[in-house]
Amino acid sequence: MEIIFLGTSSAVHSKERNHPSIALKAFGDVMLFDCGEGTQRQMLHTKVSPMKISKIFISHFHGDHILGLPGLLQSLGLQDRKEKLTIYGPRGLNKVKDAIYNFGYCKFDFPIDFIEIESQIIEETDEYIIKSQLVKHNVPSLAYSIEEKKKPRFLRDKAIELGVPVGPAFGKLHNGEEVEVNGKIIKPEQVLGEPRKGIKITYSGDTRPCEEMIDLAKDSTILIHESTFSLQDEENALEHGHSTASDAAYVAKHSNSKELILTHISTRYNGEFYKILLKEAREIFENTRMAYDLMEIEL
Repeated sequence: MEIIFLGTSSAVHSKERNHPSIALKAFGDVMLFDCGEGTQRQMLHTKVSPMKISKIFISHFHGDHILGLPGLLQSLGLQDRKEKLTIYGPRGLNKVKDAIYNFGYCKFDFPIDFIEIESQIIEETDEYIIKSQLVKHNVPSLAYSIEEKKKPRFLRDKAIELGVPVGPAFGKLHNGEEVEVNGKIIKPEQVLGEPRKGIKITYSGDTRPCEEMIDLAKDSTILIHESTFSLQDEENALEHGHSTASDAAYVAKHSNSKELILTHISTRYNGEFYKILLKEAREIFENTRMAYDLMEIEL
C-alpha cells in the first residue's frame, strides 16, 4: 500500500498546502479520498495517474473537499477514458452529480456511478473491506476505513507432517479449500495458524472527536485525522465542527491506533507553529506526525 497526500490544507489553500485530497494505491487499485480544488494538478508531481483511479470517496460537500471533482472528471473525459469510475458520498451526492453534469459544456463518454451512502460496509472482497461512518461535523460528513484481509500463516511443516505433498495442495489449503491425501481429508484449519490482522487505514474527513470516529478507527495501522486548529483556537473548532490536534490525538489513543497523521491544517498556522500542533498531539499520543503536500507513505 502507498498513501500520497495531494492536499493537506483546510478551507483556504496556501502556497504550501493544497485543498484536501489523499490517494491510496492498494490491491492493484488507485482510490481517492476527497477531491479539493487543484487535486489533479497535484497529481502531476506524483506517480498517481488520474486514469488509474477507480473509486473516489467524498467525505462531505464543503467546497474545499469537492471543487476539484468537476475538473478531474472533465480531464478524464478529454483523455478518452473508457473504464467505469465509482464515486461515493453522503446523501446529496446526486445533487452534486446534477450540478457537475450541467456545468458548462460537459460530456462524459465513460460510465460514472454516483452512490449515496451512510454508515455501512461499502465494499468487501477477498482482499479488503471498506467502511463508511457518519461523524460529527456541521454538515453530513463521512469518515472511511479500508482494512486488508490477511490470510492466516500457512504451517508448512504441519502440512508435510500430515502427508500433504509440496505443490498445488498447499495453495488450496491456504485459500480455505480441503484436500484429499491418501484417502484422508485434510482441512484448512489443520494447517493454518492464528488469524492475522491486516493493515488498516482510517480517514476522518471533517469531524469533532466522537465515539463513532473512535469505533471506526479501532486498531488502525494509520489514522489520518483532521486537526484544523490548535488548543488556543478551540472555540473555533467547536463552532465549526472541527478537531484540534489534541482532539485527533484523543481519537488515536482511544481507538488503539498505531500511528496518527495530522492533516487539514488551517492556514493561520505555518512554520514554527506546526511544532506547537505536534506538541499538543504528542502530549496525548506520542506516535504522531504531520502530513505535508506530496508526502508519501509506503506500508
